[in-house]
Amino acid sequence: MKVILNVDVKSLGEEGDVKNVANGYYRNFLGPRNLAVPYNDATIAVFESRKAEIEARKEQKRSASAGLKEKLEALNLEIVMPCGKNGKLFGAVTTQVVVDLLSKQGFEIERKRIDIPGLTIKSVGNYHFAVKLYEAQSAEIKIAVKGQEDKENEPKEVSKKERKERKTESAETVDSVKNTAE
Repeated sequence: MKVILNVDVKSLGEEGDVKNVANGYYRNFLGPRNLAVPYNDATIAVFESRKAEIEARKEQKRSASAGLKEKLEALNLEIVMPCGKNGKLFGAVTTQVVVDLLSKQGFEIERKRIDIPGLTIKSVGNYHFAVKLYEAQSAEIKIAVKGQEDKENEPKEVSKKERKERKTESAETVDSVKNTAE
């Protein structure tokens, strides 16, 4: 079935595009949500009258994404996370961490649009990742992940004497809990 899209549909196309879809897809999803109209003479005439308006909106989106691309590529993001001596992070830099970092810089970008190679960053270093913008445009952003070694997070050497003392302390607390329960 041929349809004309009323609005941008993510997996299908943009406003004003003519697409071939399954009858059920139109009947159950596109039609009830008013995302598309059937392709016929009446709807063609309506969209021909709106063609200039639609193209103006598309051009505005293109120019806005080009400006955003320049601003994003000029950024040098830096994040400090706790890590071990070998440079491995205790956590990971995910798309959500990057979104939070960008929102602090004043950019509102959806998490789905960020493409980190390997899905997460788990070690200290300099990385590049892509942010998908309008149509086929994407911005390349640099991020420097720096480590913060915490003395608290490092494993401590425990002597045999300390282990024995801890074991007796935990046994005493279990006994005291049993006695109070009786």
